Order: sequence, then structure tokens, then C-alpha cells
Amino acid sequence: MAEAVVVVALLLVAGAATAAVVNRDPVRQALVLSVLGTALAVLFTVDQAPDVGLSQLAVGSALTPLLIMLAVRKVKRRPAETGEDGEE
Repeated sequence: MAEAVVVVALLLVAGAATAAVVNRDPVRQALVLSVLGTALAVLFTVDQAPDVGLSQLAVGSALTPLLIMLAVRKVKRRPAETGEDGEE
């Protein structure tokens, strides 16, 4: 039973990591990174490391994606303004 949970957690981690790499949109990458952090927390907890799992849950699932989303929002690209002579 425990081996099946480990295999499922590993497959979830592999799928989420692949999805994070394949996505090109930073907002979607942050959301997938949150799922990856949760999957890693589950994997650590199943592997008898609950302290590491709790740390991963706090940092990898909540804090890091939040910081990425705030940075993307702050650095959001604006259309180029034209100068007086009409050139960009």
C-alpha cells in the first residue's frame, strides 16, 4: 500500500515538473509550481519526512508561487509609447 502511494506521488511530481517546464506563460508556471510543491510535500510526508514536507508546503506551494506572481504583475509589459516624431 505504501509503495503504491509513493509511486503515485512520484508520478504526480514528474507530471507537474514536466508541465512547469512546458508552459511558457509565467502565471501558469507559477500555478503549476504550486501544484508541484504540494506533490513534493506529499512525497516527503509519505517518505517519513514530515518536517521537510511541512516546509515544502509552506515555501514551495505558497510563498514561491506568490512571489513569482507578484513579480510578474510588477514587471508586466506595457505597449511602447511613441515619441514626438512618431518613432518608438
